[in-house]
Amino acid sequence: MKQLTVMALALSCLTLASCGKKAAEAPSAPAVAAPTPTPAPTPAPAPTPAAKAQNTEGQEELARKQALMEYATMEDKYLNDPRAQWATGGQASSSYVDGDGKTSDTYSPKSAAGPVDGNYWSNSHSDLGFDWLEMAFAKPVSATEVRIVFLGGKGAEAVNKLELQDTDGKWNTVWSGISDVKRDERGGRTWFVRTFEKTAYKVKAVKFTIANNVQHGYKEVDAVQLVGD
Repeated sequence: MKQLTVMALALSCLTLASCGKKAAEAPSAPAVAAPTPTPAPTPAPAPTPAAKAQNTEGQEELARKQALMEYATMEDKYLNDPRAQWATGGQASSSYVDGDGKTSDTYSPKSAAGPVDGNYWSNSHSDLGFDWLEMAFAKPVSATEVRIVFLGGKGAEAVNKLELQDTDGKWNTVWSGISDVKRDERGGRTWFVRTFEKTAYKVKAVKFTIANNVQHGYKEVDAVQLVGD
């Protein structure tokens, strides 16, 4: 009996030892590798002062060319407008007086006739009182717009009244006030443009008045255009 008990105990010990060995030999769970950190992007090097200056100069040059292109497009539209006609001649309140005290024919109203050509009418006052220029057109039309070309913008800021003459000789004021036109820095000419409702009468002449003290200096009008049909 005693021998049976000893054998049972021995068998139990062997069983426990075997279980412990199996537990020890059981493979452990594989270790999870830590994620590899993504390297931060390398910042672009800051532009040098020379690069900044070159970039700014390039942008300015591009803007300058764009402005010139817009100016050329505007002038091309006006110069080739099929509804527009140039003045054929006219008269003025005054014309530039040369050093001998004589009115210069070079700066008379006839110099403002025809298309833009660099010849111009100029008045005899730089900052005194008012002057006006009246220009006639070959074909009377129902007008919608008047364009006055000032060389160098000389006089564009001083225009204060615009009148149209019908075929009966009556003058009709279509605009008066303070000019909002400034010298156009994009080119050598400044276009003073006034648009209005189509006239019920036919227009044969245009007259505009200039307040000389609003913009000092002699005024220079290269050409006058009447638009209508």
